[in-house]
Amino acid sequence: MKEKKILVFGSSNSKQSINRQLAIFASTLLQHSGSSIIDMNDFEMPIYGIDREKEEGIPQLAYDFREMVETHDGMIISMAEHNGAYTTIFKNIFDWISRIPGSTWGDKPMLLLGTSPGGRGASSVLEIASKRLPFNGGFVKDTFSLPLFNENFDRESQRVTNEDKLVELTEKVQIFERGLEG
Repeated sequence: MKEKKILVFGSSNSKQSINRQLAIFASTLLQHSGSSIIDMNDFEMPIYGIDREKEEGIPQLAYDFREMVETHDGMIISMAEHNGAYTTIFKNIFDWISRIPGSTWGDKPMLLLGTSPGGRGASSVLEIASKRLPFNGGFVKDTFSLPLFNENFDRESQRVTNEDKLVELTEKVQIFERGLEG
């Protein structure tokens, strides 16, 4: 069986993004797949606008991001939450890549994660994303929320320390990975 390739990222442009840290940790739990970790900062583009698109076209970085989606078998995305919704950088990338013909998310399996320093663990954006992304070709296999990041994740060892949450995340990564087979 050919090893599957998973695209991994946190949907934040923060250099210390806790969601990026969670996504990277989740990728270490993959048993039969390799991963490519990307940084949203590498895909920063002008704010999407129909007038800008008409005048300047779609930025090359949007095509580059879409190519990353297309060349991987699935995605692990940790959804950072700004004011209860997508981060600006994620929404902007989403807006630009949705203008490229074809399936925005490539009809690929997704595992959506989210964390925050607070007790809700990015649950608002996870709900929004899990309902919206399927309309654009994202096959959401499961979601996982890690509340109270600073209490449940060790930055030095880069791992989830809450045993119940670790078991839950491990199970969800396994479900996602089994779902890559069809």
